[in-house]
Amino acid sequence: MNTLRLRLALVAALLAGTTIAPVRAQDSAAPHSKAITAALQPFVEKHALAGAVTLVADKDKVLSLDAVGYMDVGAKKPMRTDALFWIASQSKSITATAFMILVDEGKVKLDDPVEKYLPEFKDLKLAAKKDAEAKKPAHPITVREVLSHTSGLPFASPAEKPTLDALPLKDAVKSYATVGLQFEPGTKYSYSNAGINTAGRIIEVVSGMPYEEFLDKRLFAPLGMKDTTFWPNDEQLTRLAKSYKPDAAKTGLEEITVGQLQYPLNDHSKRYPMPAGGLFSTAEDVGKFCQLVLNGGTFHGKKILSKEAVADMTHKQTAEGVKDQYGLGWSTGGGFGHGGAFATNMSVDPKRGLIYVFLVQHAGFPADGGKSQGAFRKAADEEFATAKK
Repeated sequence: MNTLRLRLALVAALLAGTTIAPVRAQDSAAPHSKAITAALQPFVEKHALAGAVTLVADKDKVLSLDAVGYMDVGAKKPMRTDALFWIASQSKSITATAFMILVDEGKVKLDDPVEKYLPEFKDLKLAAKKDAEAKKPAHPITVREVLSHTSGLPFASPAEKPTLDALPLKDAVKSYATVGLQFEPGTKYSYSNAGINTAGRIIEVVSGMPYEEFLDKRLFAPLGMKDTTFWPNDEQLTRLAKSYKPDAAKTGLEEITVGQLQYPLNDHSKRYPMPAGGLFSTAEDVGKFCQLVLNGGTFHGKKILSKEAVADMTHKQTAEGVKDQYGLGWSTGGGFGHGGAFATNMSVDPKRGLIYVFLVQHAGFPADGGKSQGAFRKAADEEFATAKK
């Protein structure tokens, strides 16, 4: 359907007081799933979900790619399958995967102390309790611990204000070394942007190139992830899905910006790469990334990682006494994956051989919108998981 016909259809529907299913603004060669769109459309019609792009894939091909709802609710701009989303903490998995390339090459070891690569972390101490002297930890924090949220580093440092992308990576990581550890390394799990950002800085030191350049050359280009970036360009910004939160009445949607990031998003002079949560991407790009990992480090015949590196990332790395199941940059337990702050999610089920990508831009949902991801997964399993048995 061309642009004029699309506009006329929307106007006619508004005048008639009826609701129509949004038309995809971009056709893809990937197959579509009527069952998945049917499962999500009611959430859009109840104003509990602005819009979503979903993808289901196996290790070789995309099984379905669908768009429902709107990328701009106010303008009634239909969601499109190549819409761009801030994937937030899904960036952690991408950073860890890039890091493991260096592990495979023998340039860094998981049980090395961080201070071996970043001297500013020498003499790091536990945060002093009231009226007590700061003590040294039992052992220096290790690479494995910063990648698994068990280092004791805080979520962020006081210097990372007003947004999380306001400091060059080198400076942000230096600021972590001035803050005491929250606990003895390895003994607890505490979700930490600081830890993953520290791993990103080690990539720079070991590889001799900027972190974002390493990602582009060693991961994004080989995988064909052409839309994954910290700085959306002008064309990509036209495909950026707007962000929403529940309105005051909790019955509808209110448009917002991403408070964790500086605007304009394409400003290279004031915005810096954040390994723990700064990336923007599309469902197809995220799907390719997940295919790499589901395939044990190989993508379309190209070996990027070893099977051993993938196994390390996607299996529990938290200590035996720690109940939280986290690998190296990946959530684990019954498969593996990662979510993002605005409700994006990628999940890999190795037993079924399936990948599920769910991209939305929601800082919370009104009504039952939070059930939309579950509805997607249920519809996807009914259509594709049975076929895999």
